[in-house]
This record gives sequence, structure tokens and C-alpha cells, in this order.
Amino acid sequence: MKRASSCALVVACLSMVAAGPMTKAWSQQASSAASPSLDYEFFKSKVEPVFLAKRPGHARCVVCHSFNNAPFHLVKLSPGSTSWTEEQSRRNFELVQKVAQPGFEGSKLIVHPLAEEAGGDPHHGGGQQFASKQDPDWQTLNAFVLGTKQK
Repeated sequence: MKRASSCALVVACLSMVAAGPMTKAWSQQASSAASPSLDYEFFKSKVEPVFLAKRPGHARCVVCHSFNNAPFHLVKLSPGSTSWTEEQSRRNFELVQKVAQPGFEGSKLIVHPLAEEAGGDPHHGGGQQFASKQDPDWQTLNAFVLGTKQK
């Protein structure tokens, strides 16, 4: 009887050891499939216009963030331009990733310009650009961070 119990224990242990790498591989596949990523096309068509938009009582994001040394920096617009070139947009996409962690609702891109009363940071040099999470431009930034893809 002891021998049968010992054999059963050995078989159970070996099964767990053999299943370990497979379980790890399955969980890695599931997490990589489920983890959001930032979409360049969504950024270019929906997010960059937010940075260029004039909001009452505030400077446009691009005004300060193309000249400052803050963690979030944008490429300066070419003289006379009202939007970025493809090359500039790609650089902006690289730069925004410093403050937009995919899937993280605490990302600086969405928390920093949001009013403190709405869950934002207490200080943003450019003021509280978004009074609430219902602001359509804030919702665009949030959708980008959460991994929304261009349709």
C-alpha cells in the first residue's frame, strides 16, 4: 500500500513539473494577447488633434510641450504649419510613450491634465485642461491609453 501511495505521489509531482512550463507558456500567450498596445494610426488621427486644440482659458498643449523640458514633449510644428508631418508624428508617437503606459488608467497623459476634482493631478503647469472625464478630448486620450485601434 505504501508503495502505491509513493508511486502516486511521484506521478503527481512529475505531472506538475511537466505541466509547469506549458502553464507558463499558456499564461504568457494569454497575457500578451490581452495586453493593450498603443496604436499609431489612432494617435495620429485622433490624439494629435487634441494636442493642437485650443480650449477656452488654456494654451494649446503643443505651445508648452514643444518648448519645455517636461517628461511629455512634442515636436515643434514647422513654421506656418497647423499639423505635423508624418516623420514628426512618428517622433511624437515615440515621445508620448514616456507618459502613456498602455492599459494603465493612471498614465500621466490622462491624469496630469485632468482637474484634481475629477481624479487628476493637483498641479499641471498648463492648468487643468479637462474639467471632467466626460470631456470628449480627455476621453480620446483615455481611449488611446487603453489601446483603442483606428478603425
